[in-house]
Amino acid sequence: MNAPSRLALLITATAALSACGESSKLPFQAGVGPSPQLPEPTSSLIPTLKVSKAVGWPAHAQPTAPEGFTVTALAENLDHPRWVYTLPNGDVLVAESNHPPLPEGATDGGTGLLAWARRTAMGFVMGRVGADAPSADRITLLRDADGDGHAEVKSVFLSGLTSPFGMALVGDELYIGNADAVVKVPYVRGQTHIDAVPTKVTDLPAGINHHWTKNVLANPQGTRLYVTVGSNSNVGENGLEAEDGRAAIWELDLASGQKRLFASGLRNPNGLAWKPGSTQLWTVVNERDEIGSDLVPDYLTSVQDGAFYGWPWSYYGAHVDARVQSLRPDKVAQAIAPDYALGTHVAPLGLTFSDARGMPAAFADGVFVGEHGSWNRNPQAGYKVVFIPFRDGKPSGTPVDFLTGFLNGDGEAQGRPVGVTLDGQGALLVADDVGNKVWRVVRVRP
Repeated sequence: MNAPSRLALLITATAALSACGESSKLPFQAGVGPSPQLPEPTSSLIPTLKVSKAVGWPAHAQPTAPEGFTVTALAENLDHPRWVYTLPNGDVLVAESNHPPLPEGATDGGTGLLAWARRTAMGFVMGRVGADAPSADRITLLRDADGDGHAEVKSVFLSGLTSPFGMALVGDELYIGNADAVVKVPYVRGQTHIDAVPTKVTDLPAGINHHWTKNVLANPQGTRLYVTVGSNSNVGENGLEAEDGRAAIWELDLASGQKRLFASGLRNPNGLAWKPGSTQLWTVVNERDEIGSDLVPDYLTSVQDGAFYGWPWSYYGAHVDARVQSLRPDKVAQAIAPDYALGTHVAPLGLTFSDARGMPAAFADGVFVGEHGSWNRNPQAGYKVVFIPFRDGKPSGTPVDFLTGFLNGDGEAQGRPVGVTLDGQGALLVADDVGNKVWRVVRVRP
């Protein structure tokens, strides 16, 4: 195909995507809670698309927290900050990262004219939302020594990584989830820069990396790491052989370096957290796209050892996805329904349990979830941080908006929340990869 024809096709495909008229038929709350409504799937040649253009924050603007909290920018002028991690001395590490390049000759999403048009149009869309910049491939250290909510120290902590995401300190070693491997470096308390070359601990599934983020979480004993690996496709359209070891959480034994599948069928798990005072692992998962604005709810769930959660053959237990090339009723029969639906297409990434030392009673027992925001839903959803209350160890009630205002009055993205964690005082930190800031939300004490 010659260049003018390809350009014409791109314009046509992009226009078709932008003009797609499918929209939600159910109220948003129908897809929230332990028993969400799951209507019949809808299908179209071009998927539903509603994109928020990334514009950044105007001067002196910031997101909005509930009454009784103050919001400050712990750090600004970062380069696509995706994940945050608090060290024992109170220093904060920020992974400045974006997707790695595709392997030479690889394509994501099949072959043929329609696949090419869709990839090209989606590439345009990713540029519109600020997701196409080269990866900084580094971790930056922030230090707020005087506790005023603004970091006086901002230094390159470690560079030369490969799309880094999750971080976990175990003893005197810092483990990092690169897009293709878990690596580690030695760490000395209080240091602001590391020159050591990272040592590979184990390879991780990579390749096309339709979902590239790899989070890591150590168990309380410091003997194992839990590592998230998202799928290489939406519903297996790149071939199920490309999904080997993916859509899963791995358990890595640090003493032997051996790993095993801990849980599978999780399309794109990201945030990981231990419920305080327990050995119960929780995660948030981005579910599948392109079967309508009302399907499929993303979710928060406890993770059972050895469990299978359905992807790609089914969702929410036994709800079969007929788009998958080879149906597997045996796998569908094994699928476990998640604990709690967060709503359709909110794109949950960050997850952290609350702590009463920094939060009032209304926000003391539960989880904060960073919702990056939808592209495959009309109207939009996500683009905020929510709080899910817990009761008797389980999610209870409806999500409470905790940090909002990431979309302006024109529906443009001033920011998009990603990773969330608590700092040394129990305040909430939020990585904003469009605003290029880390926000700090602190309780105002009387």
